[in-house]
Amino acid sequence: MVTELIVGGAAAVVSAAAAFFVTRKIDASKYDIYVEQAKAKARAIEHEAETVLQNAKIRVKEAELEAKRRYEEALEQLEEEYGARLKQLESRENQLAEEWQELKEEKKEAKLLRQEMEALKSEYEQKRQEALEVLERASGLTVDEAKAMVLKRVEEDERANIAHIVRKYETEAKNEAKRRANYILAQATTRYAGEFAAERLINVVHLPDDELKGRIIGKEGRNIKTLEMLLGVDIIIDDTPGAIILSSFNLYRRAIATRTIELLIEDGRIQPARIEEIYEKVVEEFDQKVLEEGEQIVVDLGVSPMHPELMKLIGRLRYRASYGQNALGHSLEVAHLAGIMAAEMGGDETLAKRAGILHDIGKALTHEYAGSHVDLGAEVCRRYKEHPVVINAIYAHHGHEEPETVEAAAVCAADTLSAARPGARREVLESFLKRVKAIEEIAESKPGVHHAYAINAGREVRVIVNASLVNDDEAVLLSKEIADEIEKAVQYPGEIKVNVIRETRAINYAR
Repeated sequence: MVTELIVGGAAAVVSAAAAFFVTRKIDASKYDIYVEQAKAKARAIEHEAETVLQNAKIRVKEAELEAKRRYEEALEQLEEEYGARLKQLESRENQLAEEWQELKEEKKEAKLLRQEMEALKSEYEQKRQEALEVLERASGLTVDEAKAMVLKRVEEDERANIAHIVRKYETEAKNEAKRRANYILAQATTRYAGEFAAERLINVVHLPDDELKGRIIGKEGRNIKTLEMLLGVDIIIDDTPGAIILSSFNLYRRAIATRTIELLIEDGRIQPARIEEIYEKVVEEFDQKVLEEGEQIVVDLGVSPMHPELMKLIGRLRYRASYGQNALGHSLEVAHLAGIMAAEMGGDETLAKRAGILHDIGKALTHEYAGSHVDLGAEVCRRYKEHPVVINAIYAHHGHEEPETVEAAAVCAADTLSAARPGARREVLESFLKRVKAIEEIAESKPGVHHAYAINAGREVRVIVNASLVNDDEAVLLSKEIADEIEKAVQYPGEIKVNVIRETRAINYAR
C-alpha cells in the first residue's frame, strides 16, 4: 500500500513535469532528461519506502514476541499465586472444620452440664423446702415472719456499729476539712475587708423652709399626687420640722424620688409639668449612673468584657437589699472572697470573681419580674452568653444544683461566709420568731430529746437528749437527722449549728 502510494506520487510528479514543459514550450531533449531524473528519484523514494516498511514489520514482529513473552510470564505467576492461595484456603477450611467439630462437642458437654445443674438445683430447692417446713413446724413461724424478725434483730444489733463507723469517718473528714477550710477562710478574710452598710426603708429629705411642705402638697394635693404616682413611693409630710419622709421597699425608686424632690426644691417651681420634666431627667441620669458604676466595678474586678445590660444590672444592685444587707456590697464581698478561695484551691481566680459578682444578679430584677432571683439570674446570664460555671454557681449557691467546679464551690462558700458574718443581716421580728420556733419544733420531735433551744440569733440549736435512750454514737446520727430536716423545711441565711448534748448526772445527798 505504501509502495503504491509512492509510485503514484512519482507518476504524478512526471505528469506534472511533462505538463510544465509543454506549457512552457521547453526543448524536448531537456524534457527527456528531466523525466529520467524524476523517474530515478521516484525509484529512490520507492526503495527507501520498501526499506522503511521492512524495518516497521520487523519491529512489529519483535513487539508481538515481547508482549507474548510477558503475557506468558504473568500468566505463569498468577497460576502460582492462585495455587498458593488455594492451598492456604484449603488449610484454613480444614482448621475451621476441626474447630467447628470441637465446638459441637463442647456444646454437647455444656448441655449435659446444664441438665445436671438443673437437676441439682431442683434437688436443692426440694431439700430447702423440706428444711423450711421442718423449721416452720418446730418454731411455729412462717418464713416471712422469721425473715422480718431476723432483719429487725440485725438492724438493732448493727445500729450501734453503723453509728460508730459513721462517727469515726465523719470525725476524720471533719478534722481534715476543718483544717483546710480554716486555712482558706483565714487567707480570704484576712486579705479582704469590705465596707458594710445597713439599709433602711425610708429616706429623709431636708427642707430649708417648712413653707415648702405646702408647695409640695400643692393645691388640692395635686403636686403630691403627681409625685407619688410618678415616683412610686409614699411621701409622708407630718409635723417633723424641716423634713419630709419618703417610704418604699424599693431602694432604686426611693433614690430617684429623693433626687427628684431635691432638684425640685432647688428649682423652686413645683408643679405637675415641672415634676414630670425633672423626673425624666433624673431617671436618665440614674440609668447612666448605674451603667457607669457597673462598668467601673467590672474593670476593678478584672472580669471584663461583659455585656452592657449585665453591667447595668450590677450597678442597680446598689439599690437592692436582702435582710438589710446591701446586695452590691454582698456581691462584691462574695466576688473577692471567691476569687481568693479559688486561687488557694488551684482554680480560676478571674472566673470565680465573675461568678461571685453575678451570683445574685437576679435580685436586680425581682421588683419588676415574677420568679426567684436564682431563676431570673440564670436566665439573664444565659441570654447574654455567660460561662457555664457562672450559671452553675447561680443555681448552686441556693442548693438548686450541686457545685460542679472549684469556682462554683468557692462562690457557695463565700456567699455563706458573707451572709453569716455577725451584723451582716437582720430580720423582721415576726419571721425571725417563726424560724426559731420551727427549728426548735423539728429538734423536739425526735425520739429521746428532752429539750431544744435555739440560741445565737437562731444560728445554733442546742438539743438536750436522754442519756439512757441515746448513746454517744447515736447522738451523731441524731444531729445529722435534725440538720437535714432543718435544711429541707426552714429558710434561713447562712448556716445553723446543731449541737446535741448528752450527759449522765448522778445525784446523792450527805446527811
